[in-house]
Amino acid sequence: MHATTEIGTMVMDGAFIPALPLALDRNLELDERRQRALVRYYLEAGADGIAVAVHTTQFEVRQHPDTFRALLDLVSREMDAFSHRTGKRIIKVAGICGTLDQALSESELVLSYGYDAGLVSITAYPHASPEHELVHHYFAVAERIPVFGFYLQPAVGGRILPYSFWAKVVEHPQVIAVKAAPFNRYYTKEVARAIAETGSHTNTALYTGNDDNIVFDLLSTFRFYTNSEWRSVPIKGGLLGHWSVWTKTAVDIFHTVREARSNQAVPHTLIQTAVDVTDANSPFFDAAGGFKGCIAGIHEVLRRQGFFDGIHCYPPNEKLSEGQLDEIERVYRCYPDLNDDWFVSAHLHEWLKE
Repeated sequence: MHATTEIGTMVMDGAFIPALPLALDRNLELDERRQRALVRYYLEAGADGIAVAVHTTQFEVRQHPDTFRALLDLVSREMDAFSHRTGKRIIKVAGICGTLDQALSESELVLSYGYDAGLVSITAYPHASPEHELVHHYFAVAERIPVFGFYLQPAVGGRILPYSFWAKVVEHPQVIAVKAAPFNRYYTKEVARAIAETGSHTNTALYTGNDDNIVFDLLSTFRFYTNSEWRSVPIKGGLLGHWSVWTKTAVDIFHTVREARSNQAVPHTLIQTAVDVTDANSPFFDAAGGFKGCIAGIHEVLRRQGFFDGIHCYPPNEKLSEGQLDEIERVYRCYPDLNDDWFVSAHLHEWLKE
């Protein structure tokens, strides 16, 4: 039996959660003013939560413990301040990485800064048995903190995880959601089937992390016939790196999708938007370059909007791929209705205030 919590209920209802990029200065130190502005942007744009210390934030932040702690503290305080001012409860998600000792230590750390849930990465286990070591890892972390499962695509360090793994993971009462981001329809379907066939569909939410298929995912409901009944698993929300840019427009699209689902009528314009969003994502994430420039691409968009003063990243080889800049400029020209430069330019000076 899954425990019912405020955060669990909010996640089951469906939430818009952008993944937070890391604001570094030229010396690769945390730029607190710009980081604070970015958090304020997401909250004012209408985000329901923020995920920090995840792939979009750069996993390497953990190699800089002072920066890691300062980041967790800054983001948590900004979310608290917003909640106090507006009365809106914000979902705080933090990435949980490493082998078990590190993951348990990070769980305690993020809890101490007031985070609600951990997004569990298993990239530290490239060869471990999914049904044994990986399940044990998930369960141990879930004993400390509510968990988002995380199916990361192999191109950026993930691995293929079978149905049998997810069928065990989602039965833990503290696994409140799974972020499916394998960038593969078949693998995403296997997560949904695990949620349905274990009877977890009433307690564990399926979230999209498939940045190549965002809008269609949000319109999708998987269904499976099991135990003499049909069980439906809709994709309730998203936890996405793509939502870290052009966020105000993305929030508007998210609510348009929810309205269409509620009315059981999908306008043709929304289908076109789905295709356009995927095209826009391609250069941001550097699909043509095998996703090598996915962090740099996001930083470049934020630089253009005035949040960042460069595309500074920890790994020296994390930079724009050949042709990626031209492609970013192309989607800016093609889809002016998808960017939110008007929103940012109207408020950036406020968000940059100390």
